[in-house]
Amino acid sequence: MRTSRFLLLGFLILAVLAIPAISLAQLGLSITIAPPELVTYSQPLCPQSGYLWTPGYWAYGGEGYFWVPGTWAEPPAVGLLWTPGYWGWGGNAFAWNEGYWGPTVGFYGGVNYGFGYGGVGYGGGYWSNGAFNYNTTVNNVNVTNIHNVYSKTVINTTVNHVSYNGGTGGITARPTAAEETAAHERHTPATAAQTGHQQAASKNRELLASVNHGKPPIAATSKPGEFTAKGAVAAKGAAAENKATESKAAATRSNENKAAENKAASTRSNENKAAENKAAATRSNENKATESKAAATRSNENKAAESKAAATRSNENKAAESKAAATRSNENKAAESKAAATRSNENKAAENKAAATRTNENKSAENKAASTRSNENKAAENKAAATRSNENKAAKPKVAHVPADSNKPTAAHAEPAAHPATTAHAEPAPRQPAAPRAEAAPRAQSAPRAETAAHAQSAPRPAKEAPKEEERPRK
Repeated sequence: MRTSRFLLLGFLILAVLAIPAISLAQLGLSITIAPPELVTYSQPLCPQSGYLWTPGYWAYGGEGYFWVPGTWAEPPAVGLLWTPGYWGWGGNAFAWNEGYWGPTVGFYGGVNYGFGYGGVGYGGGYWSNGAFNYNTTVNNVNVTNIHNVYSKTVINTTVNHVSYNGGTGGITARPTAAEETAAHERHTPATAAQTGHQQAASKNRELLASVNHGKPPIAATSKPGEFTAKGAVAAKGAAAENKATESKAAATRSNENKAAENKAASTRSNENKAAENKAAATRSNENKATESKAAATRSNENKAAESKAAATRSNENKAAESKAAATRSNENKAAESKAAATRSNENKAAENKAAATRTNENKSAENKAASTRSNENKAAENKAAATRSNENKAAKPKVAHVPADSNKPTAAHAEPAAHPATTAHAEPAPRQPAAPRAEAAPRAQSAPRAETAAHAQSAPRPAKEAPKEEERPRK
């Protein structure tokens, strides 16, 4: 019976140790004892860029409160920040509120965990373009290896080491509007490395508050679960018994570290030699390959340059020949056009000169012919006038010698001349103005008409017309 009770108690203790702290309140366990004050410690060096600080805290197990060392943890995704968990008084007991990853830092009870977590928000750094920027004022960062750093003073809203909110002696902070908003955002729970870190702490008796009295020998680590590594840091002001433990642990760690370092040094030496030999062989091969490639490249470049130069010269020669041919063609065309224009002008000048010559000759011939005709007409007119004048003069004396009363038959046949008085009235001489009609002779160019006029010496015609004069009294 007693054995069964011990077995049952043992199973119960194991079950309690395996239960996360957040689940204690859900199982109905009533924790009325407040957690101890926060541990004071120095932050270990950040192991590499991208890790964020998660502060240490008191968790509750089967043997009471135990310290979970603060550590550098890798977030589950780029851009996420850690909101620490905290203890809160629920009216009749203390309950643990789990921490979480999110885009912004939410409410963590106003607890001053330090290193950027001063009670409200986080001043340890921020994400920018996929890289986390560290505030060296509150973070222990090697700026030689990590270059995304800046410096800014962080003001802590809480200046004590109280580790819980509410209840007697607890922090009275309440969530701000921004923290209320962050509480409703999408959250990611602690990573597997963080959960394993807490479970390892629960199994280490040196971390029990009942053993270390609030001064744990391992207050922080450089990475989760590395309690014995070089990056482990003890709490400040640890008790004497803890110092002995720390000295022992330090000696153990020192020996282990030395052995590990020697082994690592030997391994590194061998690896370095092998790597150097391999690198030398690789470099030799790479150099040969590079030289061969460079030689081939230069050969190809030279061939390409020669081909390009030959093509360029060929194109230039063709262009020069084409240009010279075009120039000669243009010059020949210009010479032909100029010669044609010269011949055309000379022909036109010769034609104009010949035309002018012909015109002048024609005008001269016409003027000479006109002058000749005019002179001939004038000569004909003068000859005709002289002939008429002579005929008239010859006619007048002949009429005067004819007897007026002659009864001879001969006189009877010459009756027309027997009337000189009538003939005097019908003198044809005054009608000489008809001679100007001979001026029309140039139009018909019939100079012989002048001869006709000369033959028109018909003085007898007025004699024939004389009877008409005699008939006038009949009127």
